[in-house]
Amino acid sequence: MVKRIIAGLTLALSLAVGGALPSQAQVLTLASTTSTENSGLFGDILPRFTKDTGIAVRVVAVGTGAALNLGRQGDADVLLVHSRPDEDRFVADGYGSYRRDVMYNDFVIVGPKSDPAGIKGTHDAVAALAAIARTGSTFVSRGDDSGTHKAERRLWAMTGIDLSSGSGTWYKEAGAGMGATLNTTSGLNAYTLTDRGTWLSFQNRGDLEIVLEGSPPLFNPYGVIPVNPAKHPHMQFEDAEKFANWLTGPQGQAAIAGFKVNGQQLFFPNAKPR
Repeated sequence: MVKRIIAGLTLALSLAVGGALPSQAQVLTLASTTSTENSGLFGDILPRFTKDTGIAVRVVAVGTGAALNLGRQGDADVLLVHSRPDEDRFVADGYGSYRRDVMYNDFVIVGPKSDPAGIKGTHDAVAALAAIARTGSTFVSRGDDSGTHKAERRLWAMTGIDLSSGSGTWYKEAGAGMGATLNTTSGLNAYTLTDRGTWLSFQNRGDLEIVLEGSPPLFNPYGVIPVNPAKHPHMQFEDAEKFANWLTGPQGQAAIAGFKVNGQQLFFPNAKPR
């Protein structure tokens, strides 16, 4: 079965139990984002879920677009992603059973301390991107159809700028996850859009710093979606529901709120009472 072959692919995998699985353990396949994986969130909260339920979780960490495709193909039991329009479409098309709010953080624009585009301290993300383009300052895009990439492209669309004119010159696409994109940005002393969680966990900052934050379009919500067994009967729907219920219930929400890096909270729970 294709789903079980995923474990052998060179994707970012992590096991909730932190070692060899018990021979009779249930293993739930969670497709999620490199942002949540790179932040260290899963390594902190998934062992708690396993302890509470006896269900181990294998994480396939890819961009949101790729995670949704895994769900469409029946190669994941449950998704935790962050591109609300695409999540709603996934459910409306019958591939997801439902979507629930889980948590949020925000995006920030990071760039060199010299700030050649002159956007440091401003609070309008759309105007900031326009200034980057106007000054020809280097911007590194994830370029991987991830939730972050989708959010970035929505912001560029609001500027009215044709990115094809800058492609390969000041606008560069990494085609990589958030951590790798930040490494590229640091090496080029450029600008990029990143989720705050990955930025706080990122060690190779070089001359980079946050130059813009707090703009309303940078709000970044995450949702959990069990894959619809009507589309893929082999899905572990019962365990996927247990995961969604735990994540949006008191234990999961407390675990998310308690996850910190260097004393800073990375994600903020916002599940609604069912």
